[in-house]
Amino acid sequence: MALEALSSNEFLNFIIYDTISAIPYSNRDSRGSSFSLENSMSAPEKASALNCCSPRTQQCPSSMVQEAVDRRQNLEVQGRKKRRRKPRVCKSREEAETQRMTHIEVERNRRKQMNEHLAVLRSLMPESYVQRGDQASIVGGAIEFVKELEHLLQSLEAQKLQLLQQVRAAAAANEDITASKFLPPPFAQFFLYPQYTWSQIPNKYTSKTKGAIADIEVTLIETHANLRILSRKCPRQLSRLVSGFQSLHFSILHLNVTTMDPLVFYSISAKVEEGCQLISVEDIAGAVHHMLRIIDEEPVLC
Repeated sequence: MALEALSSNEFLNFIIYDTISAIPYSNRDSRGSSFSLENSMSAPEKASALNCCSPRTQQCPSSMVQEAVDRRQNLEVQGRKKRRRKPRVCKSREEAETQRMTHIEVERNRRKQMNEHLAVLRSLMPESYVQRGDQASIVGGAIEFVKELEHLLQSLEAQKLQLLQQVRAAAAANEDITASKFLPPPFAQFFLYPQYTWSQIPNKYTSKTKGAIADIEVTLIETHANLRILSRKCPRQLSRLVSGFQSLHFSILHLNVTTMDPLVFYSISAKVEEGCQLISVEDIAGAVHHMLRIIDEEPVLC
């Protein structure tokens, strides 16, 4: 009944619309048949058929999907960072073997030099400092021997300063100003770049620090710190310093003390433990100076 109600033109347009929407465009034979059907139509019939067809049916669904996929891939490529991979160097078997033999030879020469240096170092030390012949024992004995020599040098420096003081006293009695004018500062050769200067003569590297009560120089290599401290003697000063170093998470490895009334000179080698909050030589020197100030003020408060 519905088909009979349609006119001839409307019925033809319905057939054309249904044929176009049902035939897939990916098939070459079907596309040819649709073209032959379209060519067989007159101009008014083609216009009415195009008016009935929606724009969506005029475009191939597979081409639309392909365009969407291409657009998405382009966006993904633009969002990615371009990574440049280094080209792999393909070494031949001969080159790899040559490189391996070179590395072995370099390592052999390094071990040979190390053993020769250790042998020379062991020969320079007394037998009492080297109990065993392994590398760790030789290096540890060398450290002990160097610290002993440092302490001896400091003692000789104190004796030298005492003799110079006697010369200065004699020069003052004889009113010889030139003999007492150019006296070197005490233990000056042990300070190169102190963080705090108190008794040392200022030079082009350092200047007198205002409010300093001691000469303090700190050197830091990885987790080992070397300190040189020159200050006035104070009751229980050494024990308080050791206690203060422990509170700052320093483990004292070596300690040399040289006294020359009224001064005292400390040479300390310490290891920085994990809980230590001091990370620079300025921080360590400031903490030591603060400890010395507290120790110096405690007798006054008592």
